[in-house]
Amino acid sequence: MVTAIGMISGGLDSTLALRLLLDQGVRVKAVNFYTGFCITETRRRLGGRTRDGEPPRNEALRAGADCGVEVELVDLSGSGYLDVVANPRHGYGANANPCIDCRIFMMSEARRIMEREGADLVFTGEVLGQRPMSQRRPTLALIEKESGLSGRLLRPLSARLLPPTIIEQEGRIDRSRLLGISGRGRKDQIALAARLGIDDYPQPAGGCCFLTDEAFGRKFHDLMDRRAERRIERDEIILLATGRHFRLGERVKLLVGRTEGENAVLDRHAEGRWRLTTPEHLGPLALVEGEPDPEQRRLASGIVARYGKGRAHPEVRVHWSRAGEELTVAVAPLADEGVLERLRL
Repeated sequence: MVTAIGMISGGLDSTLALRLLLDQGVRVKAVNFYTGFCITETRRRLGGRTRDGEPPRNEALRAGADCGVEVELVDLSGSGYLDVVANPRHGYGANANPCIDCRIFMMSEARRIMEREGADLVFTGEVLGQRPMSQRRPTLALIEKESGLSGRLLRPLSARLLPPTIIEQEGRIDRSRLLGISGRGRKDQIALAARLGIDDYPQPAGGCCFLTDEAFGRKFHDLMDRRAERRIERDEIILLATGRHFRLGERVKLLVGRTEGENAVLDRHAEGRWRLTTPEHLGPLALVEGEPDPEQRRLASGIVARYGKGRAHPEVRVHWSRAGEELTVAVAPLADEGVLERLRL
């Protein structure tokens, strides 16, 4: 029997790839990688809720349960992966997405799991030509080679358009029962899902990773560009994804919560930063990184006052605290949209 390690996100493509191999009698162990940049999983871990008030579900676990397959959750969000994000050999996409290096890193980890489990191959739900950076034909070949999976990496949805794997060449998987899908459209996948009775899957979307988000990308590069050594810490990922960010000076940044949940996240990361509140008015919690001068302190206070219930008042008292230091700044809420847009990241 063929044994395969499946890289499963729980999206439609990886679910279909899983079913195609299960239908050939392949024994599958699925893995789901958490990088720290997955939007849904990060929100789930931070206690977020959907519009229905439910916690966001892990789609990989749901897909595994539906197909009767074990899913191993693998946390890749440590220093090794973060170094790849900060220093990708193959560069970034349109925002802060190092897609090629990310895939190589994941595939390399999947290879180690394959070797540990004594499996025959790794498979993914990738489709030739679906994503412009990481799923072009030369790039797919590069990723396969650099991850150490040459001949052992199967993409069932596009297999008939790609060189056969060793297992196909040996006749242990029937290549004729695999597919030859290419391009960005999803009509073929949706039609196949209907034939297979698969109707519970998330709608296809490109916004599942913070690194592909334009606003996150601006904040990420703003942080990286101000460091002599390109590096990023786990806590910084959460902060980059939380709140409104304003660059007040080369070494001074303001983070303002937008929701009660974001206020709670910022509060958990207040150590070593100035913590700003408006005690006399309901409003956001904010953090200031760096050492603001008096003008930057007034500017930060005015922005925080603007986003609270005291915005219509001529003056709002903003309380600052950090490691035993406390002060209060009384300011008019900032009304100049041009200043806000100039400072916003």
